[in-house]
Parts: sequence; structure tokens; C-alpha cells
Amino acid sequence: MRVVFLAPLYPPEMQQYTRGLAEVGAEVYGVADTPREAVPQHVRQYLHDYLQVPRIMDENDVLERVTAWLRGKTVDRIVTNWEPLVVLAAKLRERFEMPGMSVDVARGFRDKQLMKERVRAAGLRVPKSARTRSETDVLEAAEEIGYPLILKPIDGAGSANTYKVRSQKELLTVLPKMRGVPEAIVEEYIEGEEFTFDTVCIGGKPAFENVAAYLPKPLEMRTVEWISPVIITVRNMLQPKLLPGIELGRRVLGALGMDDGFTHMEWYLTEKGEAIFGEIGCRPGGACLVDQMNYTCDIDLFREWANVICHRTFSASTTRKYNAGIVFKRAMGQGKISRIEGLGAYMAECGPWVTEERLLRPGTPRRNWKNTLLSDGYVHVRHPSWAEAHRMAFMAATNIRMFAE
Repeated sequence: MRVVFLAPLYPPEMQQYTRGLAEVGAEVYGVADTPREAVPQHVRQYLHDYLQVPRIMDENDVLERVTAWLRGKTVDRIVTNWEPLVVLAAKLRERFEMPGMSVDVARGFRDKQLMKERVRAAGLRVPKSARTRSETDVLEAAEEIGYPLILKPIDGAGSANTYKVRSQKELLTVLPKMRGVPEAIVEEYIEGEEFTFDTVCIGGKPAFENVAAYLPKPLEMRTVEWISPVIITVRNMLQPKLLPGIELGRRVLGALGMDDGFTHMEWYLTEKGEAIFGEIGCRPGGACLVDQMNYTCDIDLFREWANVICHRTFSASTTRKYNAGIVFKRAMGQGKISRIEGLGAYMAECGPWVTEERLLRPGTPRRNWKNTLLSDGYVHVRHPSWAEAHRMAFMAATNIRMFAE
């Protein structure tokens, strides 16, 4: 099995998928803009061949370079797990008449308004929304949808350039920040808890499913610096409270024509118990969510995804053993990390349940918390009991404190 893998190095977790492909027997042909000599040895060992392109985001250029590179070669799959490249991967598949998701299907997972239209057409509840290309469009859509609302890029990922707007006055202050965004979506704001629905699919049917709780919502995580964001995978996924969201997610996969691979969906649960669609990507969740799912079931989803891509099989156990939480920490102050307080006491109490502790150490420059949810490091913790996993996660959020100067 010969697999072209777009972006095998970045984001960093893509290196694990590269490993997974090689471990299930694939010859991996990597494509990225990292210089060949800068490819780490631990990744190079998994690559059969590598094409360096000037700019991986230059779609037309990459299409032509990959076409020339593959001339005379036989490959079986062209894939990516990085959201900005899913349409490019589909265009390459169509050019080489390969199996996998078409360009039209990929656009349904990438274009948030098209996505919502297709999900709505399947009879599923989605927020009211409108595509906008100008400030006038945004103001007109806001008038029709009402406040509060969400304004975000039509093809964004995570919560980048995403704003909750409570009034026209607020909207007028946000609009200048969106002037570099060619298309945006204005969307109804949904009150309620926010969860994920994650899958690894074979032919659009989940071979593996996951639900995780965002505490608080991602938009709040991205906009309030002092918050230590918490995400916890749910061991008892099939509890009555969550079943409406799981059923919604399964139907969304059909509505959008999912094929093989990862999906990451976000959905809302209202006080009345209604599950409302948020958005979905045909790629894995970021910010260590796949690691959390691995810790939940004691499996290797990087490898299992590769099994699905290469052999259309999923062989790992799907028994959920733990609720797995991750806590992202943000230092107080600017500059370099100067000290960490409370970590020793936390490890003394919760250490047996801590699976990873990757906080930045003193002397390390702070990361820009607005650019990465990983912030200044994180703590992974898990427990069979939801109450205990929740308690330990929020103990880390509250009692561990980081400082910078």
C-alpha cells in the first residue's frame, strides 16, 4: 500500500499518523514545505519518499508539483489529517482517480455555511446562519438572525477569528478585525453545554466513537486568558443525556457523505435536552484530543486510523475504561516562566492518575495563548469515575499556578 500523506510533520501530532501508516505496512510519501534536511530522524525513518514544496498552502502549485512528482509512480491513497488541506487532498484524488472523498464532499466539511445547509436539508437542527462577503452583508445578516450571534470565517478551524457579539455596537467594533477574512458566517448563538462527537469511520459508519465535554465552551477558552481550559472525554458515553448528540452526529455523517477516516464534530445540548449541530471537520480533533481518546480506551488511534486508511479495518478494543481529562495552563505575567506553584502537592495527591504532565519549565518563554490552546503546557489525568476525573482536572486548573516575568 502506497500512501501520499500531505503534511506529515505539522501540526506536530501529524508525525504520529506518519508513524501509524508505516507501522501498518504503508510506503509513506510525505508532502510538506519543511526543508528535507530539517525532517526529524524519528519521522524520516517512516517516510519512503518526501517532496518539499515551497508553500503547502499554495493549492495550485502543490497540485502541479505533486502531479509531476508522482508521474510514473503507482500510489493507492492520498490523505491528510490537517483541515486546511482536505480540499487539496480531494483534488489530488480526483486528478489521479483514486478512492476517497470527492472535492464536493470535502467542501461540505470545510465550508461552514454549505455544511449547515446540507445538515439542515437532512432535517437536523442547526443554528440559523448566513454567508457574508462584506460588512454590509454582516450587518444585514445580524439584523435577520438577532443577537447574541457568532461571527467567524467560513472555513475556519478551532476558534480563530471567532467572536461572540451581543449587540450592534459590539459588532461594529469587531468588523474591522475581520477585514482580512474574505468570507464569514454569521450564526445564531446557542445557549447550552458544548460537547464533541468524534469518530473513526469506515465507509461513513463509525468504527470508533467518542464524546468529550468542553469546560467551558471553546469560545470562552479562547477569549478569557485567566481560564485554565478543561476537556474531559466521557467514559459512559451512552448515558441518556448524551444519546441525542450521538444520534445527531451519526446522521450528520450520512448527510455530508463521510467516507473513511477521522471526524471531529461539536454540538450543543440545551437545557431542554435538545441536541443542536455546531460544526464538523473530516479530520481528528486537535489539542491532544486523540491522546485523550487513547487514554480513555488504552489504544493507539494513530495506528488504527492508518489501518482504516490502508486496510479498512479497525482492530483495537472500543471498551471505554476511563474519563480522561486535559487541563491547559496559562502563566500569569509575560516573558519567561519564572515558577510553578502547587504542582508538587497536586502530584502527591493525584499522581497515580496523571498520565502526562507537560508544563513549560522555568526559563522557557511563554507561548501566545491566543494562537494555541496548548498555552503554557498541560496536565493529563484519568479515572474510571466521572466525578473523580472532573475533581482532579479542576484541582489542576485551580491549584497549579504558573508565573512569568
